[in-house]
Amino acid sequence: MTEAEAGLLAPPSGDPTSSLIELLDLGELEGARTDEDIFLGPSQRQPHHRVFGGQVLAQSLVASIRTVDPERFVHSMHGYFLRPGDANKPITFGVQRLRDGRSFSARRVHAYQDGVPILSMIASFQGEDEGVDHSSMMPAGIPDPESLPSTADLLGKFDHPVARHWAYERPFDIRHIDAALYVSAAGPREARNAVWMKTFGPMPDDPNLHRAALAYASDYTLLESILRRHGLSWITPGMNVASLDHAMWWHRPARVDEWLLYVQESPSAHGARGLATGKIFNREGQHVASVAQEGMVRVPAGQA
Repeated sequence: MTEAEAGLLAPPSGDPTSSLIELLDLGELEGARTDEDIFLGPSQRQPHHRVFGGQVLAQSLVASIRTVDPERFVHSMHGYFLRPGDANKPITFGVQRLRDGRSFSARRVHAYQDGVPILSMIASFQGEDEGVDHSSMMPAGIPDPESLPSTADLLGKFDHPVARHWAYERPFDIRHIDAALYVSAAGPREARNAVWMKTFGPMPDDPNLHRAALAYASDYTLLESILRRHGLSWITPGMNVASLDHAMWWHRPARVDEWLLYVQESPSAHGARGLATGKIFNREGQHVASVAQEGMVRVPAGQA
């Protein structure tokens, strides 16, 4: 595959789930061999022309998965966003095989554009094993996703490229438990946020694809727990928000084409940085994944 063949993904004309599947179908870069396995992936067009962090996380995971024994599944990853990515260019992924032990494998992935890394990540893999078993309880009293408005319900009336992208071009249906922060920040100033989420259409049965897609979606709303605490919406004038790092742990298998509850909170914010953590539950109440991310949140003086 060449960079020209990798291309860019145009906005979906139908079910946006198909664009997610295409996005995660990386190709091997022909003729490129170093101490890394090299893959190439397309970028997804964005209104602000910056690569969505969840995209490069998910693609990096797919690249690392391609180099690991299929009997081993990713159970954790830790990544740093080093530079903003250009959504108008494809991304090259270099995977270094750090270790293959008796039970675990480790991979380091760098995502490159223009010869420099935009993301650095290490992922760990393990085969099925027996051991102790316990988990957090899913919060009680959460309304069913079918009773909540979709992003299209909330933003579909706005003739703005960002609103239309969020409403119709994202592959995941996101439904906020409390009032969404798209255009206002009504409600209590609590450092908590929760959403139901699933892909709009069905996904292939490959469990690795579901793990990568879950990483993709985990970057959508996590920092909203920080914004809600300070009465900030996504259209607060002069606000600048960016993900700095991202960590994720997969505890149990889950399908992203079935409803998942993503419960988020922010334990601390200081120095233009905020920490957000999240727990993801399936509809049966099983704790399937955990997430942590530090983000930069800069606001004009007097608005924090």
